[in-house]
Amino acid sequence: MDRRAVGDSGLRVSRLGLGTLTWGRDIPPVQARALLNRFVEVGGTLVDTAAAYGNGDAERIIGRAIHTDLTRDDLVIATKGGFGVRHGQRVVDTSRTALLDDLAGSLRRLHTDHVDLWQLHAWGTAPLEESLAAIDHAVSMGMVRYAGVSNFVGWQTAQAATWQSAFPGRAPVVSVQVEYSLLARRAEVEVIPAARAFRLGLFAWSPLGRGVLAGRYRTGIPRDSRGGQAHFSWFIEPYLEARPRSVVAAVATAAAGLELSCAQVALLWTRDAPGVSAPLIGPRTVEQLDHLLETEQMKLPAEIVAALDDVSGGPNAGRTP
Repeated sequence: MDRRAVGDSGLRVSRLGLGTLTWGRDIPPVQARALLNRFVEVGGTLVDTAAAYGNGDAERIIGRAIHTDLTRDDLVIATKGGFGVRHGQRVVDTSRTALLDDLAGSLRRLHTDHVDLWQLHAWGTAPLEESLAAIDHAVSMGMVRYAGVSNFVGWQTAQAATWQSAFPGRAPVVSVQVEYSLLARRAEVEVIPAARAFRLGLFAWSPLGRGVLAGRYRTGIPRDSRGGQAHFSWFIEPYLEARPRSVVAAVATAAAGLELSCAQVALLWTRDAPGVSAPLIGPRTVEQLDHLLETEQMKLPAEIVAALDDVSGGPNAGRTP
């Protein structure tokens, strides 16, 4: 699999990343490890996880795989801190104490002494300089190689990048992670321009529009889909309305003409969008993973890209004419 630089940093990753949001909850450990092994087998390196995913189970699965199936150098591990579930409630805590506790737990579960990329999982109420100082400490101690932010809007991304570049010795912010797909192009308004201005890499989560762009919901909600599960239905429902359906229909038309699947077309659009370092895919089975990996040598025709741009929100200002 081809490699891409993450912004102007020295960090290089496979141009597809493997997401682990549902590992340990919806995807059992044996199945998740099969996905990870297959991903590495075909040259994938970037694995995105978080202390909060599966209450730590996603990191545990990766750690066991490193201990038994893989070597640490096989992976570029990107994890996150500052977000979790306490007493059934989602809590954002980006204080120094919470962040360093999260990192210590991540390293323990991952069976490693360092992570390649550590990201603030969300914008918190703690002073930003306190959160970023925790990252500086982790980098200086060798526990973290590179720093990033996740789910920040444009001005938050710019503020974090500016603060870290203000004085020598601070760990630069090298990446931002945000939802980005044909059904979620809001990142083009502020986040992607901020990433471009500060020369950051961009990781696009949910490049298949939370699964909707794969076309499974065109005639209803399958029982075995994420939209058919009580704990995930709220996540899918916004993309089942009339406007998203029109985008999915356009993707299906393009797929039929190109003899590809809807999922492949949607992934290619995001993978090759300006500024994207890697989309983060979340297949549930090795078969689904292999299907997405078939796109490695593919590229959408320019006229198809332009048509999909138009139907999903207008021309992408970052594309070269």
